[in-house]
Amino acid sequence: MNYNKKFLNSPNVPIGRPRLLLVGCGDVGMRLLPLVVPRFRVFAVTRDPEHAAALRAAGAMPVIADLDQPATLARLRGLAHSVVHLAPPPPAGARDVRTRNLTAILPEGAHVVYVSTSGVYGDCGGALIDETRPVAPKNARAARRVDAERVLRAWARRARGQLAILRVPGIYAADRLPLKRLREGTPALRAEDDVYTNHIQADDLAKIVALALFRARPGRVYHASDDTRLKMADYFDAVADAARLPRPPRLPRADLREVVSPVLLSYMSESRRLDNTRMRRELGVRLRYPSVQHALAQWPLVE
Repeated sequence: MNYNKKFLNSPNVPIGRPRLLLVGCGDVGMRLLPLVVPRFRVFAVTRDPEHAAALRAAGAMPVIADLDQPATLARLRGLAHSVVHLAPPPPAGARDVRTRNLTAILPEGAHVVYVSTSGVYGDCGGALIDETRPVAPKNARAARRVDAERVLRAWARRARGQLAILRVPGIYAADRLPLKRLREGTPALRAEDDVYTNHIQADDLAKIVALALFRARPGRVYHASDDTRLKMADYFDAVADAARLPRPPRLPRADLREVVSPVLLSYMSESRRLDNTRMRRELGVRLRYPSVQHALAQWPLVE
């Protein structure tokens, strides 16, 4: 508590700018900070005191709090009217209690951008879908995300808040590629069993989040996805070629069940293609990396 008091009242925080509460300060959150610090007085929530120095260096005021412990959130009540919610749901259970705890301290009329997942749609059989597609989660992870979206919508109606939901597919970057999997030779699906996957580069995602703070329409859902149209094994092949690693072997689905984890298999059981027209049209997003192939061509993955 003394730590939080010190930094919430720090004279080094720029005065006169609107306040932004950043909840979830992992990789994407750190990429977001340079985009919002010039415009906001940013308070970044972390439960790890050792992460505070990095947040301060990036221009944010670290606040030590834990979404799993509501009492630690008391000092955040009404702190900011702009909120970016990047924190994942709990790893188990049917509900996202973390998002419930967060909404309890949000001020009336707050503007919230929530980073959700495209997994809420479940398997779409490879169809090209837009944001009007009904959610149909097929696993507990996605079900908790659907719960979080519903909790936030209920809060927005009750508190006259403005909510934008970004449904995000697989996030990648030069340091977030499946190189370990490729080096271990983990198999992929054969073409006739394979699924379409969707992607967004981490810096592009940070930019989309920043734009959503200013341009998103209230209550709107956006697909935060690039233009890539690849099946999963083709994505692995593209990364392998760029890194000069062997392409993964391909197996029928029935055989793959015997050699990969249930979690990995669940990702290989959902096929969809995300239409990002609304994101481009309403948020004015211009992607630096419009496709995985475009990004891989620019990155030196081989030493």
